[in-house]
Amino acid sequence: MSTHEPIADRDGTAAPSGTEQPSRSAAVSGAVAVDPEPPAGAPAGPGPEVLADPAPGAAADAAEGDVAEGEPTDRGSGWRLRDLAKLGAVCLLVLLLVNAFVAQPFVVPSASMENTLRPGDRLIVDKLAYQFGGDVHRGDVVVFDGTDSFVPGGDDRPGIGAELDRLAGALGLGDGSGTVFVKRVIGVGGDRVTYRAGADALTVNGVRLAESDYLFPGDAPSSAGFDVRVPAGALFVLGDHRSASRDSRDHLGDPGGGFVPVRKVIGRADWVAFPPGHWRSLDRPAGFAALAAAGGSGGDGDQG
Repeated sequence: MSTHEPIADRDGTAAPSGTEQPSRSAAVSGAVAVDPEPPAGAPAGPGPEVLADPAPGAAADAAEGDVAEGEPTDRGSGWRLRDLAKLGAVCLLVLLLVNAFVAQPFVVPSASMENTLRPGDRLIVDKLAYQFGGDVHRGDVVVFDGTDSFVPGGDDRPGIGAELDRLAGALGLGDGSGTVFVKRVIGVGGDRVTYRAGADALTVNGVRLAESDYLFPGDAPSSAGFDVRVPAGALFVLGDHRSASRDSRDHLGDPGGGFVPVRKVIGRADWVAFPPGHWRSLDRPAGFAALAAAGGSGGDGDQG
């Protein structure tokens, strides 16, 4: 009759009763690892600890558990906010550069150009129209700085108020300052512009100018007569709503004679961009082409 001997340690001592036979191998990541044999005389001890692969998702749960309460878990959110701020700054810089050198919005402040332009209309002004050799033409609607022609130079006040006005103009929220005007060019350098009180039309270089395309309904070409010669490098400008416009006629006796220096022209008004119901392009009226065809001299080349 056979009997089972208790498992003995390698030193020959009997294993404590009740213990299970230790395993000689363990699976680690699908491979079989064999327990190394302890050297002779080494004390018995537990086998090496085997780390099993975590269950799917356990690593993520542990990582999330390391995040303090209230701390954002999206590590990239800060970078995204910084990128958006940089993008906004670049867009603002591009807008300011376009306003300064290419095109700028302006607000029509008064009724002096009705019905072509109405109070509150937003204009897009082409600031490159007269650059690189371009000339101002009769019939163009221009935005200009009226300092020293329509407004005495002393009225160009310094200070934060003036700077805020200029910023509003740059963003299309105002006219930019109290010295910015919008009018139609009637005569350019070398032209003689004449009106006889009570006549149905004014003349440019002796040629009758047809203004029915833009003159405010019911208005006469002027309420008073005048006869002027436009200096080289200057412009004679009038509003389309003659009875509601203060223009070159009102400043004939002032220093500068009411003539606007070409160098003070900010740009040509090309479009009405707002409100939507008043969208339109500001094309040169046909009467001015007829004036040139009739032999009206002076003009476009004599800008100074």
